[in-house]
Amino acid sequence: MSQLADRLAAVRAGISDAAAAAGRSPDELTTIVVTKFHPASLVRELVELGVRDVGENRHQEAQAKAAELAEPGLRWHFVGQLQSKKARQVRAYASVIHSIDRTALVDVLRSEESSVDCFVQLNLTEDPGRGGVAPAELEPLVEHVLATPGLRLLGLMAVAPLDEPARPAFARVRELSERVQRLAPEAGALSMGMSHDYADAIAEGATHLRIGTAITGNRPERG
Repeated sequence: MSQLADRLAAVRAGISDAAAAAGRSPDELTTIVVTKFHPASLVRELVELGVRDVGENRHQEAQAKAAELAEPGLRWHFVGQLQSKKARQVRAYASVIHSIDRTALVDVLRSEESSVDCFVQLNLTEDPGRGGVAPAELEPLVEHVLATPGLRLLGLMAVAPLDEPARPAFARVRELSERVQRLAPEAGALSMGMSHDYADAIAEGATHLRIGTAITGNRPERG
């Protein structure tokens, strides 16, 4: 097997073990392989290994890869911060947008013609530059998403802060998800957990894992 196949198998085994430890089935979990800075050829190899969900952080790169890889059944997830001026272009290729964090972005994504799945991103830090909505402003944003045609809310997305243990941060997201589900009972999905903390995320109820380097290896050097 290739190194990529080995890493993918190792992560899949780790996810199965973490799910078992949490009393959950791995079938409840969607693993999104984040391929930022990697070439389209790596995505093609992932598809051959059975990967169906791929994540990208940057619109220009994602758009080019999505155009090159029109693979049936391949779902593109946009997981980075999204500029309002790029939002409609992202919606053209993305199956899921994970980074809804302000009403202006919701308004730009409005559509009467088609629907796109989305997550509202939470900011778990005190730094407003990190992306995500503050917990105190969560419900108004969720209500705006629910009232906007063309958006189907799946749940919440978050990145654990670097300066604190991941599991308590993910527990906060799970608690905030209960507030969301009072407004939208079907929006209970949780996009959280990355290469270094996915086991903690699974223990706290994650449904969508965004895993990059543990599967893809180190990102190529950029000139």
